[in-house]
Amino acid sequence: MLRIVQHLTNQRNALKLRKQRVDTRVDEAKKQTEVIYEDVEDWLRRAEQELEETQNLQDEIDRVKCFKWCPKWGWRYCLSKKLAEKTPIISKLLETSNFAQVGYRRSLQGIEFITSTGFMDSKSSKSALNQIMEAINAVNMIGLHGMPGVGKTTLAKEVGKHAREQKLFDKVVMFTMSQNPNIRTIQDKVAEMFGLNFRTNTEEGRAEDLWSRMKVEKQILIIIDDLWDEFKLESIGIPFGDVHKGCKILLTTRHQQVCTKMNCQQDIQLGILSEDEAWVLFRDKAGLEDDCSTLNEVAKEVAGECKGLPLAIVTVAKALKAESLDGWRAANQRFKDSRHLDNEEVLGGVLKPLKLSYDYLKKGNNEMTGNDIQMCFLLCSLFPEDYEISLEILIMCGIGVGLFPNAYSIEDKRNEIVMALKKLQKSGLLLETDVADSIRMHDVVRDFAHWLTSTGENRFMVKDKLKEWPDMVESFEGYTAIAFWNCSSNINKFPDKVEFSKLKTLFVQGESEWKDFLVVSNTFFEEMKALEVLYLKYVSFSLKGFHSLPYLRTLWCFRCKVENFSSSLTNMRSLEILALIRTEIDDINEELVKLFTLKYLRLSPPSGVTNFPPKLVSRYDIFVGEFSFSFDEALTVRRLRIENFSSSLSAFKNLFCNVRKLKLRMVNGLKNIVSSIGKKVLNELTSLKLESCDDMEFLTDITRDQGSIVAFSNLVELTIRGMVSLKGLCYGLSPSHRAIASFTRLKVVTIRSCPKLKTIFSPCLAQSMSCIEELYIKCCDGLEQVIGFAQEEEITKNDCRLCYFPKLRILNIQVCKSLKYVCANTSTQGLQSLEYVKIIYCPQLMQIFKMEQNENKEDVVVSQLRYIFSPMMARSLSNLVNLSIDGCEEIEQLILANDQISSSSSSNVGLQPISFQNLTNITITNCRNLKSLFPFGFVPVLPKLECLKVQRNSKLEQVFELEDEPKVVAEEEMKFDKLEKLSLEERPSLIHFGPKGYHFVLPALEYLGVRNCPKLTTSFSIDSQKFVHCETKV
Repeated sequence: MLRIVQHLTNQRNALKLRKQRVDTRVDEAKKQTEVIYEDVEDWLRRAEQELEETQNLQDEIDRVKCFKWCPKWGWRYCLSKKLAEKTPIISKLLETSNFAQVGYRRSLQGIEFITSTGFMDSKSSKSALNQIMEAINAVNMIGLHGMPGVGKTTLAKEVGKHAREQKLFDKVVMFTMSQNPNIRTIQDKVAEMFGLNFRTNTEEGRAEDLWSRMKVEKQILIIIDDLWDEFKLESIGIPFGDVHKGCKILLTTRHQQVCTKMNCQQDIQLGILSEDEAWVLFRDKAGLEDDCSTLNEVAKEVAGECKGLPLAIVTVAKALKAESLDGWRAANQRFKDSRHLDNEEVLGGVLKPLKLSYDYLKKGNNEMTGNDIQMCFLLCSLFPEDYEISLEILIMCGIGVGLFPNAYSIEDKRNEIVMALKKLQKSGLLLETDVADSIRMHDVVRDFAHWLTSTGENRFMVKDKLKEWPDMVESFEGYTAIAFWNCSSNINKFPDKVEFSKLKTLFVQGESEWKDFLVVSNTFFEEMKALEVLYLKYVSFSLKGFHSLPYLRTLWCFRCKVENFSSSLTNMRSLEILALIRTEIDDINEELVKLFTLKYLRLSPPSGVTNFPPKLVSRYDIFVGEFSFSFDEALTVRRLRIENFSSSLSAFKNLFCNVRKLKLRMVNGLKNIVSSIGKKVLNELTSLKLESCDDMEFLTDITRDQGSIVAFSNLVELTIRGMVSLKGLCYGLSPSHRAIASFTRLKVVTIRSCPKLKTIFSPCLAQSMSCIEELYIKCCDGLEQVIGFAQEEEITKNDCRLCYFPKLRILNIQVCKSLKYVCANTSTQGLQSLEYVKIIYCPQLMQIFKMEQNENKEDVVVSQLRYIFSPMMARSLSNLVNLSIDGCEEIEQLILANDQISSSSSSNVGLQPISFQNLTNITITNCRNLKSLFPFGFVPVLPKLECLKVQRNSKLEQVFELEDEPKVVAEEEMKFDKLEKLSLEERPSLIHFGPKGYHFVLPALEYLGVRNCPKLTTSFSIDSQKFVHCETKV
């Protein structure tokens, strides 16, 4: 018994440690807003239960030891039995604890993720909501108009929420137009909601793609927010009216005449709140009690100054929340003293409360910090209306203007500015967006910020779609920040030199990346002696004029052309931030290292750069290529991405030494990667991603490597996309090579859109990849074999047992129209870990796994793939969880009949039961020759089946088929205990769900979909326990 106790204790300790590791991974996944897989949560529950129960047994043993009892033999026997029963349970838990992933990100669903918790159920909003919901079925276009800040956007989101909850539409899409709409941005957002990848870059071509995609959906609701003028929906690609009567439009606007111009069949006005409604909202947002206190009396006066405008009410209430009575009185007096604001026609009711919120930013902070938070707010107003402002750019500009000077490092300054932006969001002055790491400013708040900066110490100027240089009627002398957006490349009267002696921040953006650069002369910047931040986009300029910019801290260039870069670097002695993103420069030399103040360097991609100074690697944070910006992680040079590069990669030789994750995209001129980067570097990589490198034919060439075939020895993840010339992974492998040392740690392989690839893995190479767990292949039109056939010479010399990928869990192959064989020489007995199989549209597929041999020891191969599994294969795939087959037109049955295999080869296994004990989801679609899914005996051996979808299989007559049906004397009952979803759709030949005379009980069924099955005789009913019954009468 002591040995049993000790063994169980060891097992329990191992389980406890393993559970702690899984708990840690789950916590990290939840922090990333991932949804935890059900099997992971189930494992944690079972592990916790076993730990608790075994602890109770241990406590019982310890009690006996404590009192030095001599237990009876009966007690010892019972305890030993309990302990022995726990050991295999814990062992099984330990075996199933190696989760590749514990969670997944939710797919983008659209407006259901846009919370409408700010909706105020007022008389006006409730009336407008009811009118819209009633009209939405009767008319095609509805207009909602009202003054700024009245709540039009919030109400529109509420409409979208109702529409989705009531399932009135297949898709609900919402986007903002604003005063100067960016068509491409809107097209991108709409396309994302429809899962569309554009085939062209022109606005017209993209509109045509959207038009075609949206017509596929029967019912669509498009919500267009903040429309300023008449607009042609066709320019975006929205089919409307007689072209698509199922497409309904709801637009919001400040101006009623826009509804008239857009021919809205119904226009609805959203009014302000009544005095009582305004007070209820104000009291709620300010956290006040519903009583008759003196504080509430003063607060009611403040709420009255908000003029019933929800935006103003929410903003002021948040600013004064938890304030003392004296604070409320002071705020009330400030309202009454702001008489000069009463002359504002439209925004008069908004400016006063917003000014109060702005002033309250200093509350609880020292003067310096308060000023810095206010400057963060003002910097946001430099961007165009409804612009999704990148936090990265805001932070770098904030550092440039000297915010938070007491924070020395870039990371500390970043944290301070992020905290300031969060405070602005909480105060209601900034808004969140659907895009991570960006914020937005409400257009009314932006107007207020422009009003603030129209006079005083900080004077700002913002111009959009500039086609002519502003008249110098009013001197530019007093401006400290200027932003010129979308300047025409042939702008009139663009000066060679301007006198902006107080200017600290300048943003200049050309019209578009698809048009000519905005050319700025060498002398344009000479008189901007106080300039601290310069942001340029689509601009061509020279650094020669920068010798007169002694205070420049931030230079941010996006898609620019910079002349005299290397020769003029030393002129910028205060530079801390330098970003050259997709910017053309001549070269980078040692002069850059002499910029001792430089703390942050970003290059993406370094067009024209031929070499990196070695000292650069150790001094700066370096980006080469496109990178997302994260505020939660420290920057590192161990991840390198190179894009749009056609020269030798030797320019990056000093950077490769630290790289662990490498991505090459649109890097041309490489036949293989080993000769360009070096085997030593590649053996350090854990992740390699190759995309659109059009000249690459192989990853490595054995014939050029003196027979050495050790490469990528630490690689864990390999992703290959859009490689039009790729022919294979390794060139030069022959049958004489034994299992090689390349790719030995590789776990995840993704290959997509490689048209010349015929065979991915040679048998020799596949033998070395014993760690592969996930294999994804898609849109490889020329692919014929995933693993090539092993020749007799290979089998003999390698003593090869033809067992590839023993740890493979996921096999996902889609749209490979020439594919014939997956693992032709691999028996499923070597695929014990396989959990997920998905095959979509592989019309030439003949074999997935190796079939049994017939009596002549010959493999059973069918002319086209008519069966997925043989009985032996089915028995060996006990861990299979998901099975999805789509577009395999020749399949007749999932399981190969026993009579097609020689009795001499299968007599021993023929009597063994077939069981998919872990199979949870089955989806079979577009298999036109499928006659039946499973033999009838499979019902009791699918114990965990939760979802069964069988759709668009024209010849299918029965789901569960019983050949040679016997006469049924009494009705027999069969159960699917776990089945929650059953979908039988578009099956014109379907007659029975199961054999006649059998009664199926589906106690867990939540969804039943039967559509376009005209011959179906099976009946479905629900009993008093809400169990679904499925019967086919004799």
